[in-house]
Amino acid sequence: MPTPPWMPERLAARLPFLRRRAELTAATRRFFTGRGYLEVETPCLVPAPGAEVHIRAFETRFVPHLGAGEGRTLWLRTSPELAIKRLLAGGSGPVFELARVWRNGEMSARHAPEFTMLEWYRPGLSFEGLMEETETFIRAVCPPAVEHGGLRTDLTLPFERLTMQEAFARHCNGLDLLGTEGDTDRLRNAAAAAGFPPREGEGWEDLFFRLLLERVEPAIGRDRATFLTHWPAPQAALARRDPADPRAALRFELFVAGIELANAFDELTDAAEQRERFREANEERRRLTGEHGWEVDEDFCAALEHGLPPTAGIALGFDRLAMLAAGARSIEDVLWLPL
Repeated sequence: MPTPPWMPERLAARLPFLRRRAELTAATRRFFTGRGYLEVETPCLVPAPGAEVHIRAFETRFVPHLGAGEGRTLWLRTSPELAIKRLLAGGSGPVFELARVWRNGEMSARHAPEFTMLEWYRPGLSFEGLMEETETFIRAVCPPAVEHGGLRTDLTLPFERLTMQEAFARHCNGLDLLGTEGDTDRLRNAAAAAGFPPREGEGWEDLFFRLLLERVEPAIGRDRATFLTHWPAPQAALARRDPADPRAALRFELFVAGIELANAFDELTDAAEQRERFREANEERRRLTGEHGWEVDEDFCAALEHGLPPTAGIALGFDRLAMLAAGARSIEDVLWLPL
């Protein structure tokens, strides 16, 4: 039987990493409050846990006390994003949250089913401005260089900004990603021409993610940190389309020392478009899992209709940041009581 994580020898082995995590938490709060952000706490039990199709959530049931009314299905949030945007629509101004979140089925050296997400949102901040603020934050709370899995990233170097179109052209033999415009046949033909034969039954999204995971991500965020920007529109999630090229969305991910560290959007404020994206995502989730899942979050859509100000926001894996800041090899090293 494995030794429990609270046993003195196991806890002692993690304490240096955990102390560094505590310092990181304090430094994070200083950074954002010093920039005029307000720290918030939003609900963990929610009617709709998130928007991403491939993320599985933990389901639970609320039962009113002594049978006073019907119960309802609730979920442990996979992100505080939908709740925080309600506050923005209500006029909260710039906010951040160190949020406990849950994702079912995830466990590896970089994944845990329960973990901490740092999210921050500033009305009026541009897409470019969010990248600048993210770069400033990482430098403020991390050592000048960080290492993981044999990779060393120099954080004193300017962070690379690489569009998804440039990344696929560079690392997939010139493949014109945006030229496929979400068309499965176009991407399959382009991939085959670039030397990456599609697999049987592989659709646009499957092939896109296979090339991203196998060819692009291993090649970026190594010697210097990389923002992978301007995702294809089918992967927009909660991001606005790029007004200069509607085939792309104003979304970026940040990679440091080979680790995907953050996911960010220039936030979509159009309620009708967001409602339709939710419906499409729910249908796709049901198709993939065979489970009913959750309904469209109409209260969130109502908040968008009320008026979400132009906003940029980001979700950053705080445990992964703690791993980099502390030099830890596994996410379990920076969790007080790992599962």
